[in-house]
Amino acid sequence: MASASGLFATALVMALMLSSPTHAARRLADDTAPAAAPAAVPGIPAAPKPPVPTVPAVALPPMPAVPTTVPAVGAVPTVPAVTVPPMPAVPAATLPPMPAVPAVPAATLPPIPAAPAVPKVTLPPMPAVPKVTLPPVPSIPGVPMPFLAPPPSA
Repeated sequence: MASASGLFATALVMALMLSSPTHAARRLADDTAPAAAPAAVPGIPAAPKPPVPTVPAVALPPMPAVPTTVPAVGAVPTVPAVTVPPMPAVPAATLPPMPAVPAVPAATLPPIPAAPAVPKVTLPPMPAVPKVTLPPVPSIPGVPMPFLAPPPSA
């Protein structure tokens, strides 16, 4: 039963992580700089850009004046003094004496037995692996080779 609940919890976490973009993905999307404009491709003429229309000037009303003085604040009322009654005296309590802690008897432990010695073992030599040459990979026209790497050194 415990393995089924663990599997369910793992599946639930994976579903939550895959269903919505994570915080890191949002940060990455917000922090990345916009991509630079692609370079012009030689041989293709650049498309003409349309002219930008001019915006007519608009007269705005004048800005209202901001007062430079702050109105006075009313006086803060005084708080009346309060008399607090005296604290009642706490009666002195007599506590019973602490009980004596019993002494722990000294115990002698038996000696720890020595670990048995591990015998030295010599392994037989590794058998030689025969050298095998593989046939070359056939080339299929129209299908690119995945990589062209030099042969590994022995």
